[in-house]
Amino acid sequence: MSPVQTPNPLTEGANMFDCGKIAIIGGGSWATAIAKIVVQHTHHIGWYMRREDQIEDFRRIGHNPSYLTSVHFDTSEINFNNDLNYIANEYDTLVFVVPSPYLKNPLRKLKTRLKDKFIITAIKGIVPDENLICSEYFHQVFDVPHDNLACLGGPSHAEEVALERLSYLTVGCSDEEKAHSFADVLASPYIKTKTSTDVIGIEYSSVLKNVYAIAAGICGGLKFGDNFQAVLMSNAVQEMSRFLQAIHPLERNVYDSVYLGDMLVTGYSNFSRNRVFGTMIGKGYSVKSAQMEMEMIAEGYFGTKCMKEINRHWHVNMPILDAVYNILYERITPQIEIKLLTDSFR
Repeated sequence: MSPVQTPNPLTEGANMFDCGKIAIIGGGSWATAIAKIVVQHTHHIGWYMRREDQIEDFRRIGHNPSYLTSVHFDTSEINFNNDLNYIANEYDTLVFVVPSPYLKNPLRKLKTRLKDKFIITAIKGIVPDENLICSEYFHQVFDVPHDNLACLGGPSHAEEVALERLSYLTVGCSDEEKAHSFADVLASPYIKTKTSTDVIGIEYSSVLKNVYAIAAGICGGLKFGDNFQAVLMSNAVQEMSRFLQAIHPLERNVYDSVYLGDMLVTGYSNFSRNRVFGTMIGKGYSVKSAQMEMEMIAEGYFGTKCMKEINRHWHVNMPILDAVYNILYERITPQIEIKLLTDSFR
């Protein structure tokens, strides 16, 4: 069986499913970029941010005070609130855009039932301790049915979306009508959209591409050139394909933009926080010092450990994942580990 992947022409008739009132959960750069896209279409969103002072500053100055500060909003179109129960109760579609290590915190006090909501995860990570992709976490912990769960895949950097540079997004959901409905909300002159039924593949590839971006950064910090980076990325997509086929066999095209494209932009772009983190490690920073110097979370650090633990069950040959894990968690020096990795490439 192959995942259904279809473009989303704006000229087609309306979908049967209506996303209803949409709320954004999270206050970072990607949450801000998604809010910009959605509010341009709907002219109203709910927006949960944990910190009341961030909300107050946002209302006062008209933009996120901490992230993508060049993106200005009409705050009369935004219903801010730091009570997740209120947001979850009032809105029909909830777009979660918080770093995966912190997803469980705001949900601990949640009393509103989520099973009847349309849940979209724009989180490119795995829930630590649970070792679950985010859609499976919502399914297993909150009993949200799979056809009410969707994911949002790239390639897309928040910074370029904010600048309205042409970007491509894929909405994954087992219910194609729901995927198309949210894709309609996102589509604009600078956002091209399509849909897919491969939620599991999109989410795992979103985790792995962060790991491979750290590897690319480490190699950059070690002064490997473009020639080797191309070999690294070629091996990375093969490694990704092996894992996806093992954990969720489908006749997917791993060279589609949501898989390979997202991996390439994360591995090569100066906007990539995972690549920046890896570059610092390659230059000799310790993990702790690199994390302290960065202003944003490199989710690939947490994703590397989660993927290593998950792969202990599947036993897929993943030398790049193993190398990044050994550098970050076993404290093997990058020079030694990458030398061993290069000997395995062809």
